[in-house]
Amino acid sequence: MRAKKKFGQNFLIDNNIIEKIVGTINSDEFDLIIEIGPGMGALTKRLKDKKSNIIAYEVDTELKSYLEKIEDTKTKIIYQDFLTSNINRDISNIKYNQLFIIGNLPYYITTPIIEHIIDSNLKLTKLVIMVQKEVADRFLANPKTREYGYITVLLQYYFNIKKVCNVSKNSSNPIPKVESTVLEFTTKEKENIIIDKYKEFLQQIFKQKRKTLKNNLDKEKFEKIKPILEKYKFNENIRAEEISEDILREMYKKLTD
Repeated sequence: MRAKKKFGQNFLIDNNIIEKIVGTINSDEFDLIIEIGPGMGALTKRLKDKKSNIIAYEVDTELKSYLEKIEDTKTKIIYQDFLTSNINRDISNIKYNQLFIIGNLPYYITTPIIEHIIDSNLKLTKLVIMVQKEVADRFLANPKTREYGYITVLLQYYFNIKKVCNVSKNSSNPIPKVESTVLEFTTKEKENIIIDKYKEFLQQIFKQKRKTLKNNLDKEKFEKIKPILEKYKFNENIRAEEISEDILREMYKKLTD
């Protein structure tokens, strides 16, 4: 089966990496696994050993001849672009305790896929994905680093994120041009804030990363968060990229008091 560029296909063929991915999922027969882009089913076949319910979204209908062989009463393939899916509707008839989402994501739509998962407001236990290493570096970034930005902070609001392993280019077929990383996102307790407004705040302060908070916010807003800057002994010329997610969230809450 030849991979298709238009779908960003790179089929994972390294059994060691497959085992590491499967090892992050502590599911059983009472749980549900959603797989994004099963390809020819190499990972799906190993996930079936968990005895969990599985729903896999595959956009390429030409892979049906491979995938229909692994379908059964607990494993269903949906031939649809995951980004256009109504996940809640698709899983509405399945009873489960824990929900896991797993996938080898096309590099060019990694962030939209994660945003689709977040926006679906699922009762998610864990997300395990293989992404381009540079993207993984952004998701894992710490303050005061070049990679740290809006998407880093937003994801850290929702998840505890850790690296599972790096993945060599030779682990996929065809060989991609970049190295990859497997990441594990574990859902964490979230504060009850208006997330759309929080996103707007983050977009505003990270819009021009080299500008200071003072220059990215209007005067009234900046005056309102000044007590927090003083609390953490930050000077007025600090940039958003130098501040951790929990403190940025504290600033946002101050603005909405």
